[in-house]
Amino acid sequence: MAEAKFAPQAAAVKFTMILVGIVLILMMTFGLIMRLNQSGMIEIDSALFYQILTAHGAGMVGTAGLIGAAIMWYFMGRYVPLVSAVYIIFLGLFLLGVVLILGAIFVGGYAGAWTFLYPLPAMSGGLWSGGAAAIFLSGYIAIGVGFLLMHLEVGRQLIRAYGGIGGALALPLIFGKGKPEDAPPASVIAAMASSIFNVVGIVVGAAVLVASIVNLLEPSFGVDALFAKNMIYIFGHIFINAAIYMAVIAVYEIVPEYTGIPWKSSRVFALSWSFILIFVIIIYPHHLLQDVAMPPWMLVMGQIISYLSGIPLLAVTAFSLLVYLRAGPVRWDLASSLLVLGVAGWTIGAVPAVLDGMIVVNRVMHNTQWVPGHFHIYLLLGVVAMAFGFMAWLVRDARTEGLSGLDQLGVGVFLVGGAGFTLMFLISGAMSIPRRWAVHAPEWGLQAFIASGFAFMTILGVLLFLLLYLGGLMSRKKA
Repeated sequence: MAEAKFAPQAAAVKFTMILVGIVLILMMTFGLIMRLNQSGMIEIDSALFYQILTAHGAGMVGTAGLIGAAIMWYFMGRYVPLVSAVYIIFLGLFLLGVVLILGAIFVGGYAGAWTFLYPLPAMSGGLWSGGAAAIFLSGYIAIGVGFLLMHLEVGRQLIRAYGGIGGALALPLIFGKGKPEDAPPASVIAAMASSIFNVVGIVVGAAVLVASIVNLLEPSFGVDALFAKNMIYIFGHIFINAAIYMAVIAVYEIVPEYTGIPWKSSRVFALSWSFILIFVIIIYPHHLLQDVAMPPWMLVMGQIISYLSGIPLLAVTAFSLLVYLRAGPVRWDLASSLLVLGVAGWTIGAVPAVLDGMIVVNRVMHNTQWVPGHFHIYLLLGVVAMAFGFMAWLVRDARTEGLSGLDQLGVGVFLVGGAGFTLMFLISGAMSIPRRWAVHAPEWGLQAFIASGFAFMTILGVLLFLLLYLGGLMSRKKA
């Protein structure tokens, strides 16, 4: 297994994680406001609710992507000489996109949800102008271009360092032409695969975004709505999955420091990542099982790949992590605790996702709160936990050994809050309570009220993690 050769570009990444913490708290607050409104505890205008819903969705998906990108950039900086200006441009374009998106929503009134389903941006019923929709979509393009540049730089350097795409993916090891000790590090394989499929998704997303903007400027220009929806979900599904797969690089790199055992690039590991690369690109039809106009073979493929996609996850990360943790004593602190929690949350969240990918279940459950239930599990208890685990690791030398009382409090509050919040979504979905509704029937209020309490707990846990991270940065600066 190759050793790290370069010093990662830490300053920009540490600043990025500050932004991540702040934006997460803001977006979680938006989520709390929506649940309080659905519970009847507060009352906001329905138009404002859908603006907040749009900002919450776009903000959380974008922030998840930013988490994964920062983690991947930091650790790839150990193995290849990344050009720091590329990351600065990426972050600048990301922030530009955020400004455009928030302006379109809260100034222009855009409220078409983060999925921007064509032709909804041009059919507002007078709630927002075509200009506001175009600005919103332009914000997505700015963020997408930033991610594209970042992935191309990572991919370029990995291809050069490891002898091509096949070398970076450890294909010689898969086909019996190489030895495990000569294979790239596990995180390099993950980064190469993530960069490939996210570039595919971003290019497809950019095409449909541009087409939607042209439609706004020239209504006579039309696109087949079902074809556009396919393109949107290729982009959306790949992007959010790439966020998770980039974030898990932190587990591959950091957990071995706590176990004393390196995360090996075995043949099974490399093969699993090759399957992940294929599955992530072709699995998206499970989002379109409600669209009866879709070719049946595509819907069946979506269901089958949904079944199979969990196998690489379990084999590559979850099962391997259990083996590493059982192999010897583990030094538990805030970083290792949150990283292990992140893998557990990701794995558990995949179970209701696979269930929703079954056609017979999807027909009943897809438009209910079951869906936000499963993706909140693997984003909140998965990616967000990994993010704060990474942040705690970044300032580990400024903190005391082990789990302090504040650390235990933060993990406990975050875990109970996140588990309770997401469980209420699943319970509500099982009761056929619809998702994305601003106004709920009185008999649905209790579920939303209970979820609001758990959401508040989650925000407190995240706030404590952010303060601990900022405190660690300040301590290191003084030292």
